[in-house]
Amino acid sequence: MPSELQKNLDYVSAYRENRLKGAQTILENPDYFQELIAIFFDISDKNTHKACWVLEFVSYKKLEWLQPYLDFFCSNLKHLKDESSIRPIAKICQLLVNAHYKKSEINSTLSETQLQDIIETSFDWLITDTKVAAKAYSIRTLYTLGKHYDWIHPELQIILTKDYANHTSAYKAVAREVLKKIK
Repeated sequence: MPSELQKNLDYVSAYRENRLKGAQTILENPDYFQELIAIFFDISDKNTHKACWVLEFVSYKKLEWLQPYLDFFCSNLKHLKDESSIRPIAKICQLLVNAHYKKSEINSTLSETQLQDIIETSFDWLITDTKVAAKAYSIRTLYTLGKHYDWIHPELQIILTKDYANHTSAYKAVAREVLKKIK
């Protein structure tokens, strides 16, 4: 028998309003969060991508809820293959890295291993046949990480320069923005 969360995820669609409603259910029922985490990396679950969509919107409000699950989250990034799951997770990686270095009220503390998992996966998404939104989030994540790891910006610059001509205008806009900042 499906759980309450699974029943809710069945009704989530790609519409922004719908994803927000799904996130609101989690925010109002924090007990569902652990199950949401379990679903979003279970590739055999039919609602994996929907769990990722919802998790992205939950992360905008309660990024700190991910803290106890960061080892699991970061170590499983490389296993994501579904485009519908990769885009929101790439955005969450960007949020985590930004929060990690901002030391804001949402103090996301990433370990060196977790940072390495995010770096590796972000580069993978950048150089493989991933959709442009995930690439854009990865570019921005790597740019931020490159301020703290001196080898990242030169690598990022090579990839962006090499791939520039073969991509969409959205990709080119992000690449131009980041290349300007790197130089």
